Amino acid sequence: MAEASIIELKNISKIFQTEDGNFTAVDDVSLSVKKGEIFGIIGYSGAGKSTLVRAIKLLGRPTSGSVTVRGKDFLSLSAKELREERKKIGMIFQHFNLMKSRTVESNVAFPLKRSGLSKTEISERVKELLKLVEIEGKSKDFPSQLSGGQKQRVAIARALANNPDILLCDEATSALDPTTTRSILALLKRLNKELGLTIVIITHQMEVIKEICDKVAVMENGKVVEQGEVFDIFAKPQNEVTKRFIRSTSNLSKVEQLISEDSPVVHLEKDEKLVRFTYITKNVSEPLISAISRLYEVTINIIFAEIEIVQDAPIGGTVAIVSGEAGTIDRALKHIAALDVGVEVLKTGTK
Repeated sequence: MAEASIIELKNISKIFQTEDGNFTAVDDVSLSVKKGEIFGIIGYSGAGKSTLVRAIKLLGRPTSGSVTVRGKDFLSLSAKELREERKKIGMIFQHFNLMKSRTVESNVAFPLKRSGLSKTEISERVKELLKLVEIEGKSKDFPSQLSGGQKQRVAIARALANNPDILLCDEATSALDPTTTRSILALLKRLNKELGLTIVIITHQMEVIKEICDKVAVMENGKVVEQGEVFDIFAKPQNEVTKRFIRSTSNLSKVEQLISEDSPVVHLEKDEKLVRFTYITKNVSEPLISAISRLYEVTINIIFAEIEIVQDAPIGGTVAIVSGEAGTIDRALKHIAALDVGVEVLKTGTK
């Protein structure tokens, strides 16, 4: 039996009225997020991703479509019922949204004001949360005394104050440097495992999707143009905007620039081909280069390679110059393709 979704968006559209007429920010989008998943939504600025994620919490009611969270139809709830449901959906933002005049502990305690907990219980809960996000030593500091990463940790602690089972992250790492971004993503991954937290991340950074997400939806002009398992999307992107995002994080695309610049690195002899090999399935384990060199009378000279782990499987590939008799090269490349490796001949020697 299929696992039920904790978040179900069906045919969501959001139209804004502007001086220039109606603007469709989200256009007939359907998404399903399973309990305990880390689900990414990626798109360039203006793609509609922030508007879509706000619809999950009904911070912006959709013009049409349905929002079902934990099996409840959010659009049919009373104002009081919706307030109670929203408490179980935490949210963090790009610019942290901390109250400058309050200390760290006071910021984290703020959502607990009407929780019915005593002052002692609130104090204990705040201590517990600050320890959870590894910032307990900063409880008396003010936001101005914190680094960007520390501010985001405080924001995460505050978002978790009411024990939510869903955390929405709106460009939560965009204002952070790469090292700090990695530490915040590692924290979110740990919270996902330890608390069983369902996390929805919107971002324009493909590195974030690659690092942390189980599934991803790619948005462009208010529509979801592609969605699925992160490994599958990286290995076999179908849409041009997805390919553009992936190229932005991969050194393997630099070979096109070398070709266009007629770099000496990619100059070929008559019996040579410039080939890009890419992993497109999770089960590639055979040492391809050495195996093919032994099986066929070809020489494979690697120009550069990029292999990383996505969803516990190697992904990436190799750009190489393959030398040998033309028919032998073709047979070797067919052998590699039969092993579910992408084979792309970029250039053939003509001298």
